[in-house]
This record gives sequence, C-alpha cells and structure tokens, in this order.
Amino acid sequence: MKKLIGVALAFLVCCSFLTAAVGVAGAQEKVYRIAYIARAQGDSFAAWLANAIRDEVARNYPDVRVDVFDGQSRNEVITAHIENAVVNRYDLILLQPLDSEAQVAPAMAAMDAGVKVVTVNNRINDNDRAPAVDADPVEQAARNARLAREQVPQNGRVVVLMGPAGNMHSDMRRVGWQKEFFDHRPDVVILDEQIANWNKDEAMRFMEDWILTYGKIDAIISMNDNMAAGALEATKAAGISDILAYGVDGTAEACLLIRDGVMTSTTLQSAYELAEKAVGLAYDILTDKKEHEIIMVDCPLITQENVEEYIEVHRRAGNIQ
Repeated sequence: MKKLIGVALAFLVCCSFLTAAVGVAGAQEKVYRIAYIARAQGDSFAAWLANAIRDEVARNYPDVRVDVFDGQSRNEVITAHIENAVVNRYDLILLQPLDSEAQVAPAMAAMDAGVKVVTVNNRINDNDRAPAVDADPVEQAARNARLAREQVPQNGRVVVLMGPAGNMHSDMRRVGWQKEFFDHRPDVVILDEQIANWNKDEAMRFMEDWILTYGKIDAIISMNDNMAAGALEATKAAGISDILAYGVDGTAEACLLIRDGVMTSTTLQSAYELAEKAVGLAYDILTDKKEHEIIMVDCPLITQENVEEYIEVHRRAGNIQ
C-alpha cells in the first residue's frame, strides 16, 4: 500500500513539473503584435523610418511581429488604422502622428480599449498618457537657422515651405527659424510661405510659381528635406544654381544634394536611432518594464564639411548604392 501511495505521489510530482514546464514554454512562445502606422509612405523620411522599424524588429525582437500601415497623409485614414488595430487585437500601436491634435482622440480611445500606444517622430497633444520617442523640432530648425543667419545676403529674399497644418514638428520648426533667424535678420523679406504637406511634388509646384512671380530668390527655408528637394528640382529646371536651401531629416537624397553643393544644410533625425529607441520602448512597455517615458534623440547639423560621414551611414544601410 505504501509503495502504491509513493508511486502515486511521484506521478503527481512529475505531472506538476510537466504542467509548469508547459506553462513556461507557453509564456516563451508569446508573440507581441505591433501595428506601425506611418504618416505617409510616399514621404521619403516616413518610408525610411518604416523600413528602419521593420529592420529593428527583424534583427533584435524574435518575439515581436510588426505590420506597417500607410496613413497616406490623411487624418481619417490614420484614424481608421488605429481603430482597426484595436478591432484586430494588436498589443501595441506605434504611431507616427501626422496631426498632433487630430490623433489625440483615436489614440486615447485605443488606450482606453486596452491597446498600448507609443508615438515616434512627432508627439500627440497628450504627453501625460502617450509615451514617445522624438527629436526637438525647435533645435532642429535652430541649427540651420544660425548657419543661415551668416549666409543669407543682406536684404535677402526667401520663401518658406511648411509641413501639414497642425503638425507639431512643422509648427515648432517654424518657431525655431523665427527665434534664431528672422528675429535676428529684420532685413530679410519673406516673399511667400505655404503648406506643402512634407510633399516633394507640392513643393516643386510652389517653387515654380514663385520663380515666375518673384524672380530672384536667395533662399529656400523648408521644414523638411523632401520639400527642399522638390523646390530644388524647380530651380534646376529654371537654370537657377545660386540659391541657398535648408531642410530637416538628413535623408539620403538630402545628403547627396549637400555633397554636390545643391542643398546648403539639414539637421539629422536619424530614422535608425528613432527606430531602435521606439521599438525598444514599445517592447519595454509590452513586457511591463516601463509604463511611460519620453525619449529625445539628437539632431546634428549636416553641411558639406561633414556630409561624407552621413552618406557612409546611408550607404551601409543600403539607402545609397
């Protein structure tokens, strides 16, 4: 009888160990699903960031799956993607906001429904709830503006290209230009200022009109590289080469334009660094290591003097052949 009891106890102990082992194995097999919502895949920087996020997950997070959704530069499309991510039970939404105010309500609704949200490369107007990885847009512009203060000729004639209305990065970069350039150079004339929505083609069309309307233009002040590159295509077609042009992002295209003396300067917001920190923060939140954090990345100035090192970074990443 004692032998039977002993065998039974041994069997129960073995079963408990097996159950625990199965439980541990099950926990290890958990795959976290992230919905990455890009503001617009047609935007060169947004595409760079989306690719960098895919690569970061593939390299370093075997227990994470990321699906990329294109916001198409339309708030209603971004809202629909957020709502669908909730319906499809994603664990976390990684959001590149287009409009800092328009994305507040859908992001908060997702969080209320139990889906975690992290923003990257812009923030929504609710930093108390939404963790973020970003760069300082005022300083991004200011580093260009301090250079432009010395380069733009006396009584210079400039045009300004803005990102989407309501986009915090566009608005705050404009603040940086005001504080560090226009307030110091009251002689400078702003010929025109228009919203080109981060879009190269829109910027090119504005620049074509400005060349016909105003003739001599000394500088293009753009809130991102993509719009600056579009404006420079218009100047090239018009046979204009003596024009200054400033941007933000440090895209591969901008670096090549700076190397070739076509574009003057830009400030880097590295998609690689943003992706590394954003995916890392998202993972820490998913695994309950963190609840809320705002992480800022640096924005070094890129000119002809140092552009080769950034071209090499893009070359190693496959962005430049």
